[in-house]
Amino acid sequence: MIKRTLFFGNPAYLSTKNEQIVISYPDKEQETKTVAIEDIGVIVLENQQITITNGLLEKLTNNNVALINCDQYHLPIGLLMPLNGHTEQTERFKNQINASVPLKKNLWQQTISAKIMNQAGLLKEKGIPCRKMELWAKEVTSGDALNHESRAAVYYWQNLITVDDFTRGQKGIPPNNLLNYGYAILRAITARAIVSSGMLPTLGIFHRNKYNSYCLADDIMEPYRPYVDLIVCHIMETEDSYDELTTDIKKQLLSIASIDVFIDGKNSPLMVAMSRTTHSLHECFEGTARKILYPVYV
Repeated sequence: MIKRTLFFGNPAYLSTKNEQIVISYPDKEQETKTVAIEDIGVIVLENQQITITNGLLEKLTNNNVALINCDQYHLPIGLLMPLNGHTEQTERFKNQINASVPLKKNLWQQTISAKIMNQAGLLKEKGIPCRKMELWAKEVTSGDALNHESRAAVYYWQNLITVDDFTRGQKGIPPNNLLNYGYAILRAITARAIVSSGMLPTLGIFHRNKYNSYCLADDIMEPYRPYVDLIVCHIMETEDSYDELTTDIKKQLLSIASIDVFIDGKNSPLMVAMSRTTHSLHECFEGTARKILYPVYV
């Protein structure tokens, strides 16, 4: 089942009854709505005047819903995840913690190769030469010691985004604002899948910043980034202006959870595919598999 993404941009009171989320509004003329909690995958709380009951928080957490809250500038700043995401969590934590350095380097090699290949796929779809990217994807070494990721990124952004003076960065000019928002949602989806697979999103295979609580999520989301880039390109092509994150633009970026990707020989919603990716990662840590399942951009 495709999980739903709910976005709350207006004042609301969120509670629960009969395993459903009950959505009430300050304006009594607005009809109260309900949504089955089991159908929800991601909730984004943007408005500062949203009230949510602890009973609802409990049910959302037990159902592994990624609950994202935003700051006064309407940007995602927090993520609520369950402490216990899998029945075999202790054993899976041990496998993850005990993963050898050579294994993690190999997993990172697979990750970067998949990322560059998917970036090449998007460039090819846009009619942009991508032969260099395809070659770099095949030449990635253990741990990406030659830093092909960075080389590919320079070529990718120079050719994909043709805005004058554009450089990819958190505080850069638009469409960086779109990319930042989209990646924040993708990161939450990734963290949700990692917890569901019984692993710690904090302990990465490559990222290791001591101030980063989602190092593994930042690792595993890499090959999925081009799907956010695809949505951003569509927004740039169809919107008159994208300097500000309007409700319509956010709605398009939030569709990342349900966008179709091609993984393991068939199409699948991204949120479902992400769970397959994290499950395969656990199998690599466990020693029963040697390859992470990533989507292929086609």
